[in-house]
Amino acid sequence: MTLSPVRTRRSSEELIRAEQTALAHNYHPLPVVVARAEGVWVEDVEGRRYLDMLAGYSALNFGHRHPGLVAAAHRQLDEVTLTSRAFHNDRLAGFAEGLAELTGLETTLPMNTGAEAVESAVKVARKWAYEVKGVAPDRATIVVADGNFHGRTTTIVSFSTDESARGGFGPFTPGFRIVPYNDLAALENAIDETTAAVLIEPIQGEAGVLIPDDGYLTGVRELTRRAGCLFIADEIQSGLGRTGTTLAVDHESVVPDMLLLGKALGGGIVPVSAVVARRDVLGVLRPGEHGSTFGGNPLSAAVGSAVVDLLATGEFQRRAADLGEVLRDGLAALVGNGVVGFRSRGLWAGVDVDPAIGTGRDISERLMAEGILVKDTHGSTIRIAPPLTITREELETALASLEKVLG
Repeated sequence: MTLSPVRTRRSSEELIRAEQTALAHNYHPLPVVVARAEGVWVEDVEGRRYLDMLAGYSALNFGHRHPGLVAAAHRQLDEVTLTSRAFHNDRLAGFAEGLAELTGLETTLPMNTGAEAVESAVKVARKWAYEVKGVAPDRATIVVADGNFHGRTTTIVSFSTDESARGGFGPFTPGFRIVPYNDLAALENAIDETTAAVLIEPIQGEAGVLIPDDGYLTGVRELTRRAGCLFIADEIQSGLGRTGTTLAVDHESVVPDMLLLGKALGGGIVPVSAVVARRDVLGVLRPGEHGSTFGGNPLSAAVGSAVVDLLATGEFQRRAADLGEVLRDGLAALVGNGVVGFRSRGLWAGVDVDPAIGTGRDISERLMAEGILVKDTHGSTIRIAPPLTITREELETALASLEKVLG
């Protein structure tokens, strides 16, 4: 691994202490200070190397500093980086065309962050409900699933069931109905003439990589079609190769009305998100009704196009599917030996550790000491989501370290 020179003389301990003074305490990161990275490896200020098994919550699906993506960014930096949407730019059309071809949908609304994509979809769904479905003004509802994680804006936490995300942030935005995840009967009962859309994660990441029963996504698609409302699939974490297919909904050959993408769409270089939808759905937006100064900027469009090109080959989807079997088999061997259960699809897993051994945070810190970086979620669950560029040997190294810290 060839890495650039370290740019600071302060130690990890000093930098962590400085962050605690200078930053808001809205995160509780592991005590590692990353200074350099390449591929699946990161290095801290002191030169200690770690295998990154989190990949920026899937933002780094193609690894750190993927050479093709870095080259695309460098080329664009020498041309133009920002025009705003007050003008056209020469990279945006190609990005939108490629994304439409990759997803099987028609039109793109470019944004920056995942939360912006979700907020945009909420606005579009409501406007569609009033203009197309004929819902009475200010009466549109959107059905969501409990355990969801769609972002942290005020509107989005209004329909969260995680008290740590909601507590102290009210009053909340009305217009949402929450039903149990993976429960088609409850979903059907919640849909009525006011329903603009059903918004779900095909796999719930923050909840612990919860995978619904086979047929659930097909059922959601059928219920929304019969009810005349939109199906919005939030694939900000699950999409773009992570689960062994381009999209998680591809496992059931389902095409939503609106697809939300982010994280990996920016290649770990720039924030890029998008709402991709049927033309008639996004067609309810008119000039002046929605926008973003940075959304669709030339630098983001250039990197996003390079990401689309990588996925168009199918290589990364195949790698996630093949290595996903190695991950699944390795975790299955640990069940009863410190692991009480797990859920995996492609190179993505939620691992439930025996609480008697430690919390998810405890296990993450022990793995860090072994040179493996993962992140805990609720209770004694850890998440595993390495870059799709990981080798079988590197994956087996991580699994062996997990076995060691559980022993």
